[in-house]
Amino acid sequence: MAIILNIDTSSKFCSIALAKEGEVIFGYESSNEMDHSKTLAPFVKKAMDFLEDHNLKLEAVSVISGPGSYTGLRIGLSLAKGLAYSLDIPLITLSSLQVIAISAIFSDPEFRGEELIVPMMDAGRMEVYTAVFDSALNLIKEEAPVILDENSFSDLQLSELIFVGDGSLKFKDLSKGEKAKWAGPLLPHAKYMTSLSEKYFRQKRFSDIAYTTPKYLKEYITTKSKSPFQNIKK
Repeated sequence: MAIILNIDTSSKFCSIALAKEGEVIFGYESSNEMDHSKTLAPFVKKAMDFLEDHNLKLEAVSVISGPGSYTGLRIGLSLAKGLAYSLDIPLITLSSLQVIAISAIFSDPEFRGEELIVPMMDAGRMEVYTAVFDSALNLIKEEAPVILDENSFSDLQLSELIFVGDGSLKFKDLSKGEKAKWAGPLLPHAKYMTSLSEKYFRQKRFSDIAYTTPKYLKEYITTKSKSPFQNIKK
């Protein structure tokens, strides 16, 4: 039973949620895309003011460490680590794919618990970050970047699959699975982190504040701009 600040900056939107015993008691989210550097710190300040006004004490900070936006992950994890260090409280890190899977469970009134959940985050072109979870959020397939084609997930075609996330739209036209369900382009959100953060807190599944890094799943590739002088003959 803890009071935990949950932070998500893994996608194009930023969100925070203060939770007590897994239930949201205060939250904020941005409507501007990729504005994390401007919105996150004020959101956290509002959450800390809420705690002070209600005479409550923060006991842990939870943040999505990846996969997702390279810049967003760095911003969220840096602030979470700084807050955990300064307040001497535990740091909890969660997977964006696992949080998307949770959002699919909560948003589907017909969810029976027998399905496998396949969250997908758009990674550009026909590539997605993905994994496969069962209804208890146990990993069936490890998180990885995958280039989609018609044979993707063919080894699971006998199972009932729920595809979810903004990357799942790429696969919908390719899929031949008769048992596939589509939960829509849901993104990670801090409000879906709360129950898992509470579970990790009780299990003392904490991350190292000094050495935890973003979980990109693939290298960040930069391109060099072409010099305007390189074609000039000497």
